[in-house]
Amino acid sequence: MAKAAQRSAEAGTGYFQLKWDAEAISPSLASVEVRNPNKVPAWGGFYWQYFSPIEDIDTAKDTPLQIERKLYTRTHTPGGEELQPVQGPLAVGDKVVVRLVVRTDRDMEFVHLKDLRPAGLEPTQVLSGYRYQGGLAYYQSTSDLATHFFFDYLPRGRYVLEYDLRVFHAGDFSGGMASLQCMYAPKFTGHSAGERLQGVARE
Repeated sequence: MAKAAQRSAEAGTGYFQLKWDAEAISPSLASVEVRNPNKVPAWGGFYWQYFSPIEDIDTAKDTPLQIERKLYTRTHTPGGEELQPVQGPLAVGDKVVVRLVVRTDRDMEFVHLKDLRPAGLEPTQVLSGYRYQGGLAYYQSTSDLATHFFFDYLPRGRYVLEYDLRVFHAGDFSGGMASLQCMYAPKFTGHSAGERLQGVARE
């Protein structure tokens, strides 16, 4: 199988890839032996890739970059504006606050934070531009699927970022998740837990 894949290897680099379907994977594949009969070094990797519902994803822990994501509804009370954690169905028209808590144990440069937007919700601020919040300067960009934050410099510490969304549709939706990665050292990465949201029509 490997020899057949090598025959279609990428010209110049010699790169090739082997894939197994889920039904072909067995415990015996956990043991791998690599032989290189050539006089030059070779590089390779083994990884497990699969699809899973986003709400089954847990927060990445024990990583240099960590991110926590919480959703709140913004409500007006006689005592002023309050944020309440999202715990039940949302009504169409509700304003939702996305709170992103970023932690890094070292200074980093050129970090990208991608927050997948919950389906059925739309941002209240759609113009891209430079922002300053929570002690950080960054460039914020809104796309169809996510809100992006680009940090030229991310000092060691803990930071809180927030932005607003509004519920536009009723239904049962993917709530998205946030991921964080150093663009020039991609091994430094982290992600939040995934979740689901339910939107209901306002009575």
